Amino acid sequence: MMISREIRLASRPTGEPVPANFELTEVEVPQPGEGQILVRNTWMSVDPYMRGRMDEAESYIPPFQIGAPLEGSAIGEVVASGDAGIPVGATVSHFLGWREYALVNAAEAVVIDTGVARPQDYLGALGTTGLTAYLAVTQIAPVKEGDVVFVSGAAGAVGSVAGQLARKFGAAKVIGSAGGPEKGKKLVEDFGFDAAIDYRTGDLPGQLAEHAPEGIDVYVDNVGGDHLEAAIEAFKVHGHAALVGMISGYNATDPVPGPRNIYSAVTKRLTLRGVLVSDHFDRFPEYIGQAAGWLADGTLHTEETVVEGLENAPDAFFGVLRGANTGKMLVRL
Repeated sequence: MMISREIRLASRPTGEPVPANFELTEVEVPQPGEGQILVRNTWMSVDPYMRGRMDEAESYIPPFQIGAPLEGSAIGEVVASGDAGIPVGATVSHFLGWREYALVNAAEAVVIDTGVARPQDYLGALGTTGLTAYLAVTQIAPVKEGDVVFVSGAAGAVGSVAGQLARKFGAAKVIGSAGGPEKGKKLVEDFGFDAAIDYRTGDLPGQLAEHAPEGIDVYVDNVGGDHLEAAIEAFKVHGHAALVGMISGYNATDPVPGPRNIYSAVTKRLTLRGVLVSDHFDRFPEYIGQAAGWLADGTLHTEETVVEGLENAPDAFFGVLRGANTGKMLVRL
């Protein structure tokens, strides 16, 4: 038996999660049986959608169970194998994060090519966040040549990639919203946005109108709330929005009201379409085939905010919900 530490859900949060909602414990992990692999996790992801799984509510993915380990995307090295197709020493991605060692069904693991990109890139730009950004600007709210694009949560894992891809696919102008002047500076200088809005200074509609006086064509929404309302006001007729996430309401204890100007979606004939990356995993080869090259030649810029140690994973998660990260929030185990 292998001794491993893991983080469990100790209780369901009310509003914003707190440390008492999590429990760090030690468990015994058996050697793999036929069709299984034992993985020593080296990197794990914390993501905003995990907040919804902490509530006992029906959704597109089952809730975490109290007393059970949390889960999520992780990268690790195979240290024992009961599957001929995945040898010891291989680097794999899988969904049993929040623990140091994971016993994984081989069919639920993917061997990754660390010669193409760093292991942690498969949790960020080459992972589900990167694919989500790609889907947003190519399929859900496709960017056309000459479009004006607005991205909220633009300094985060999805938003920072979405803005850059929008430019690659023909956007004439890309505007991003982020919290604070430092993030705004990064949007322009490092991620190649044309303009940055600091939502903390207020008057989102006014700031957006200043940078897009003739309106926007595409909106990639990671925030919801006042950002979605501002985008609806700024949209041109027949605009498109990719609704990726609405982090502004994830800790709400009461139902979150919709945009006050939602009727403008009718008069402007807008398309507001949600996206769940799990519906589109078949497009990973297509996406990685392009994005790996962009990473290699430097035309896709990425950043990570790295927290060290499994025991600090809850703090990393709190940071994501509060917007403390630039780029992808990762935990190095």
